[in-house]
Amino acid sequence: MTATRTPRATPAAPAPAVKDTPGAKHGLLRRLRPATVPVAVLLVLALLPFSALDIPVLLDGPVNSPGSLQLFALCLVFGALALGYDLMFGRTGLLSFGHALYIAGGSYGAQLAMTELGLGLLPAALLTLVLGALAALVLGAVSLRTLALGSVGFAMVTLAFAQAGSIYVERNPGGLTGGEEGLPLYVDGVPDALVGVQNTANVYWLALAYLVLVAGVVWTVTARPAGRVWQAIRDNEQRVAVLGRSPFAHKLGAFVLASSLAVLGGVLHLLVTAGATPHTSTPEFTLTLLVMVVLGGSGTRWGPVVGGVLFTYLDQRLGGWDLGVEPMLILGSLFVLAVYLAPGGVTALGRRRSA
Repeated sequence: MTATRTPRATPAAPAPAVKDTPGAKHGLLRRLRPATVPVAVLLVLALLPFSALDIPVLLDGPVNSPGSLQLFALCLVFGALALGYDLMFGRTGLLSFGHALYIAGGSYGAQLAMTELGLGLLPAALLTLVLGALAALVLGAVSLRTLALGSVGFAMVTLAFAQAGSIYVERNPGGLTGGEEGLPLYVDGVPDALVGVQNTANVYWLALAYLVLVAGVVWTVTARPAGRVWQAIRDNEQRVAVLGRSPFAHKLGAFVLASSLAVLGGVLHLLVTAGATPHTSTPEFTLTLLVMVVLGGSGTRWGPVVGGVLFTYLDQRLGGWDLGVEPMLILGSLFVLAVYLAPGGVTALGRRRSA
């Protein structure tokens, strides 16, 4: 009887090693970049008060000097204000000329809550925030009803509200607003850690925290269904209505949220500048925010922040440079040049380079 031999199994060939191609590495870096860049920037900003680096011309003193830190804090506040304003303008398509009304409301509201009601800074800020949100709800509902007449009607109504608030501040009723001179910060209601030149770093960190808060709120909300509805309203409002969504309710939500963030920004502006100034109530102040948003890139993630920081820095520093030309003329020329070379904002230049 012949035994049957079982053929020996041929060993499987080893799987070819997967090599890291340049394209794969590039894709990995692009996936990591959105997460690492904000963290790295935040870390650098948080450590600025510990740096004694001296940058001639760009700064009057070392990075951690009180003057430099106050400048940085002001830049951060305006970067956050521009990002909040873009929630209406760039994300939802609402052109409002009355945003300054809520910034001034935050500054004057917190100041008066401390002086007239005897509240501390935190309770005063919370009370001002609640009242500001309620005012935005009412005024926003009234203003949005005019959109039936077109976007110009909404812009003009918000401009009228802002102009009324500006006139009220300048007339100084009952000595409450200080008229054209404004009101100095009521230091008795502010924690000692936020008062004095020696505590400028603490005010700077508070401004940085405000920017982080605004960025977190805006980026989180815009990534959710409400944010996608806002974008759809901006692109085609009628289609949103056909799909059963209420454009009015969503636009009002964006208006109230942006205005509430502006109220908090007004409180921070009060602390950074050590006073409430009537300029924050003018329509020109809102126009400045609009310029910041357009300069950086409306409807983008980083554009409004970059535009706000860049515009504020140049606005504050050009006057200190002996250029022999009116600073606003230079700033206006730079803005026109930037819009001409980068219609999508200065951050669009970086996107083109990485594409």
